[in-house]
Amino acid sequence: MNTNNASKIAQETLPAMRRASDDLLQTAEKAGYSTRSYANEALDKAEHTMRELRGNIDPVVDMLASKAQKLARHSLDLAAEAKDRAEHSLKRAAGVTTRYVAEQPLRSVLIAAAVGAAVALIISSARHRDQNRH
Repeated sequence: MNTNNASKIAQETLPAMRRASDDLLQTAEKAGYSTRSYANEALDKAEHTMRELRGNIDPVVDMLASKAQKLARHSLDLAAEAKDRAEHSLKRAAGVTTRYVAEQPLRSVLIAAAVGAAVALIISSARHRDQNRH
């Protein structure tokens, strides 16, 4: 091959190589834009999905909080009712006891003395057991 032929081939090949290089660069740029576009779409979809999920979760949280408040209110109401019933029972028992003591003073004193003696005996026995263990 002579230099003229080599020069001619180089002159013909060089523009083709430049076109191929330009085509490759354009293809790479298109791929970059396409990838960026796809990524943006995916991010937009993810953001939309997150908003939907948040929109679905917030009402559930509100509903659960409302139910918890109702349950707490109901529990407080039940506790207040139980307290009222206990007070009423205690007052009734105190009234019955007061009436019994007024009607049967001697018997009441004897019952109180017997109960006191039983409690003292139980306490003494428990102390005696504790001393024997140590």
